[in-house]
Amino acid sequence: MFSLSKLSSFNSRRVKGWESPGPLQFFPCLNLGQWALFQLTGRYGNIFSVQFGSLTFVVVNGYQMVREALVHQAEIFADRPNIPLLQEIFRGFGLISSNGHIWRQQRKFALATLKSLAVNFEEKVQEESRYLVETIEEEKGQPFDPHYKINSAVSNIICSITFGNRFDYHDNRFQELLHSLAETNSLLLCLISYQLYNAFPLIMRWLPGPFRKIFRHWEKLRYFVKGVIAKHKEDLDQSEAGDYIDCYLKEIEKGDTSSYFHEENLLCSTLDLFLTGTETTATAIRWALDILNFFLLPIEKVQQEIDAVVGQCRQPSMADKEKMPYTSAVLSEVLRMGNVVPLGVPRMATSDTTLAGFHLPKGTTLMTSLTSIMFDKNVWETPDTFNPEHFLENGQYRRREAFLPFSAGKRACPGEQLARTELFIFFVALLQKFTFQAPAAALLSFAFTLSLTRCPKPFQLCAVPRD
Repeated sequence: MFSLSKLSSFNSRRVKGWESPGPLQFFPCLNLGQWALFQLTGRYGNIFSVQFGSLTFVVVNGYQMVREALVHQAEIFADRPNIPLLQEIFRGFGLISSNGHIWRQQRKFALATLKSLAVNFEEKVQEESRYLVETIEEEKGQPFDPHYKINSAVSNIICSITFGNRFDYHDNRFQELLHSLAETNSLLLCLISYQLYNAFPLIMRWLPGPFRKIFRHWEKLRYFVKGVIAKHKEDLDQSEAGDYIDCYLKEIEKGDTSSYFHEENLLCSTLDLFLTGTETTATAIRWALDILNFFLLPIEKVQQEIDAVVGQCRQPSMADKEKMPYTSAVLSEVLRMGNVVPLGVPRMATSDTTLAGFHLPKGTTLMTSLTSIMFDKNVWETPDTFNPEHFLENGQYRRREAFLPFSAGKRACPGEQLARTELFIFFVALLQKFTFQAPAAALLSFAFTLSLTRCPKPFQLCAVPRD
């Protein structure tokens, strides 16, 4: 059911003289194979195919190969493949799963709208960082799990942008929403039945199974966002657009019959922003706190830089970032080691093409291993070690061409700049006010779980106020 092969012409024919390695052990969770796929590069090279039921993927590894596909052939690998369960959820609408003209139109609108709303974005992040600091202060230095506090803070930023308001961290409806989001993320890609659904959709759609929890959680999220959209329609002010939904509703009212601006696309786009705008950034911040618990020296050096540049009397801003090369290097190294989205998001070829001498026909699904880049011994001096020096040169921040935490090409993350702003301000605000320590009896670990993202396993910290 699950096999790997050296890629030939991407049909069933083998390269002459190449013997099929035969079926590989079936992975109950395809995500458990992410690191395995990286390790298999040594045996199969930087390009090979993976078959799971009726689904076949081409996996590409290494910076040069990934760049060739996503940047040099950006127009060709600009579509998303038809993943049956995701197709059932999104129906080809929104920002993540749409293709062709629908995607180009929706992405262009989203980028322009987010840019226009970003005028006050930094202020929103600064305001939310104050709430986050206050809620952590309530723990009074005792052990706590930072997961939902951080998720609440990050989610409130995307709520402010899309919905026009934030939620109190103790709001039951808000927490239920975050739990539904977390459950959806943990179930997606990690259920055997989910993978069976994608491999055999015509059979599985008629059968019961745990994957149906995904549909139930997703319906909760849809119901919530539909209610927000309905309220926005009632209160819409034509003279002012306060958030993403307002801007989108005004676009719908233009009545262009040739456009794809309608409420279903608005619903899916909003859910896309809520999903991606919460999980990835919140996970990166949690990785920062988890990883730095192992390395007291980076924490001390970051706090020294914060004290010298920001001090204790004002909030950090993005204007501080250029003056804080070590902090910037630490955050980049966190993104590298945290490896939040190990395989990126699948792409699909819009036409026949050639990659590394292999013919890939139109419709080929491409998986790009960002893990193979983040831990490439030919790129990084100490790939398996947390080392901020990877991003420093003569005491200044060093940009690395092969550093692609937000992917690359036409479908790179549209919220990259917003995510970087959140990550920097939240991180600096937290280390400005607290020193984070593991509880005395805790066993520190880099253990992680895999869902839509690579997340640190639940852990506890003590936030000790700084003098």
